[in-house]
Amino acid sequence: MSEDRCDIYCYDEEKVRRVQSSLKTEDFMGTAQLFKALADPTRMKIAYALIQEKELCVCDVANIIRSSLATASHHLRLLRNMGLARYRKEGKLVFYSLDDDHVKQLVQLAFDHHKEMKPVGTSE
Repeated sequence: MSEDRCDIYCYDEEKVRRVQSSLKTEDFMGTAQLFKALADPTRMKIAYALIQEKELCVCDVANIIRSSLATASHHLRLLRNMGLARYRKEGKLVFYSLDDDHVKQLVQLAFDHHKEMKPVGTSE
């Protein structure tokens, strides 16, 4: 083996080739950015609120997360720009909702999984 590679053998070369080939077709950067957008606790609160109420005005979101309108708008805009939320205007009011059921499922699965997790360092 060359010096720039570790000295580990490949157990199943065919599986490795298949996975390496499939890696070329996926958008890992975009998907990681989606998770990064949801990694912020405030944006996760907003997403959770939008699951509960389906649609909320920016001012209601600000009250829910106990922030200014500017802060709420900033977080909602980021969620919208990442394709996680959408908005509609009604006069001067702006209402937000989650973009689709995939986003709702993603957030709900994260909460469900977290509830099932054992604390680090505990045995089964």
